[in-house]
Amino acid sequence: MDSSRKNRIVVKIGSSSLTNPTGGLSFDELKGHTAALAKLREAGHEVILVSSGAVAAGFKALGFPARPVSIDGKQAAAAVGQGMLIQAYNECLQEYGLIGAQILLTRNDFSRRDRYHNAYSALQVLLKKGALPIINENDTIAVDELTFGDNDMLSALVAGLLHADGLIILTDTDGLYSADPRTHPDAVKFNLIEEITPEIEELAGGAGSSVGTGGMRSKINAAKLALSLGIDVFVGRGSGPDKLIHILNGSGAGTYFRNDIKGTFKSRKQWIAFHAPSSGMVQVDSGAESALLHRGKSLLPSGVIGVQGTFSAGQVVEVTDLDGRLLGKGEINFSSAQLQKIKGKSTAASRELLQIDRDEVVHRDNWVTLYVDENKEEMVK
Repeated sequence: MDSSRKNRIVVKIGSSSLTNPTGGLSFDELKGHTAALAKLREAGHEVILVSSGAVAAGFKALGFPARPVSIDGKQAAAAVGQGMLIQAYNECLQEYGLIGAQILLTRNDFSRRDRYHNAYSALQVLLKKGALPIINENDTIAVDELTFGDNDMLSALVAGLLHADGLIILTDTDGLYSADPRTHPDAVKFNLIEEITPEIEELAGGAGSSVGTGGMRSKINAAKLALSLGIDVFVGRGSGPDKLIHILNGSGAGTYFRNDIKGTFKSRKQWIAFHAPSSGMVQVDSGAESALLHRGKSLLPSGVIGVQGTFSAGQVVEVTDLDGRLLGKGEINFSSAQLQKIKGKSTAASRELLQIDRDEVVHRDNWVTLYVDENKEEMVK
């Protein structure tokens, strides 16, 4: 994140930073956050807000004594709370001449390419028109298998979708420590993390407050995804209308996550890598593995040695090496039945056999490498 130029910043605010300890929206907290968001906009940056708080805001209004744990209870609370949340945001934003635009997402909106593209297009228009997108998970209709788990991961996915420069995750703690500072007074805070190692992941605890769903572990997972897309991340807290500006300037009260990856996957490749369901598996020989990982080539029929699953042309498949290790994912140009006929054959023989004027099993433009080099402990690009 570089505050000296115009940035596209995703800000995630958790339930614990928006609500009273016993539930219900805290308008003082919300006013403070909107003042900081407005300051970021005034500085010339594009801002996208991912906000929790619908369930936490709604369960008290419905008379629940505590945050419901059942799916239907949470859905009912979200149905009431989401309206309260967006209304409160817009009342606060009006003071700064801003308007919030509510967008509710589920996993389906990311796994289906048409919805993924539509979400991207709508967000681009909103930003161009000067609106402040306010994104939340659609808890009212979501079921367990379609949820993001928490809005930390949703914020990382949104940051990737929009090719953001930075992700700011605001929470009620001031970053990641070597131990729980509440029980270990000598715990040391990490001001900067350039690589999320297994040891770093182990330091993150479980769930956070009673009004939220995420803990530091979910924030570490979100940061790991964002870093893989070349997006800088901050996890921590702040106070006052300048808190987001301070974070961008590098003086935030929290932990910064940065690495040397530049740029992000194009939206199409992000969809293939992180959202598209895998419809089958293709095993390749060592020559094809080298071509895909190190020589920037497409996958040809001659390199295919095995086909698993039933799939059609245009679907996404996983590609593995001789030992079954995942190399990456790609959009397949042949059905599983067609590929069984031409695996291991030359492109000329494949064309003649299928009477199809097509060479590549997976074209390079529709391929994403996901293989991790165990020696370098980094993804091969």
